[in-house]
Amino acid sequence: MARITPCLWYDGTAEEAAKLYASIFPDSSVDAVHRAPADYPSGKAGDVLTVDFTVLGMKFMGLNGGPYFQLNEAVSFQVHTADQEETDRYWDAIIANGGAPNACGWCKDKFGLSWQITPKVLTEMMTSKDAAASKRAMEAMMTMHKIDIAALERAFRGEEA
Repeated sequence: MARITPCLWYDGTAEEAAKLYASIFPDSSVDAVHRAPADYPSGKAGDVLTVDFTVLGMKFMGLNGGPYFQLNEAVSFQVHTADQEETDRYWDAIIANGGAPNACGWCKDKFGLSWQITPKVLTEMMTSKDAAASKRAMEAMMTMHKIDIAALERAFRGEEA
């Protein structure tokens, strides 16, 4: 059993968010929807108050807390991908549903949650013992929105684009 369950604050869209994440990522599901037993500051008795959901095997709770707090880049979820196809699939699904691209493999879903869609090979390049190759890979990554593995590999090897 998990000792910590991250709670994400939504403005009435926790169930919709959980359904979107479950549709994008494997080993993901909407586990339970809980309705408020009484009125509360941003809703009424019977409204969806919390949603228990799983993303890539990790448990979360979505709270429909109202407009008081907004998700921002201070918290992001990094998804490690195996290849370009998986990178493209996750990135495209997040931004296709009302999200937005950002720099260096980051994107934001329509609810404001930031995601880092990060190919495993990028992490390997950035932590390589070859400092010059790591620098070239990082410089290439800094020019990207969605990560392009082939371009990273060329940069890592020191080849012209």
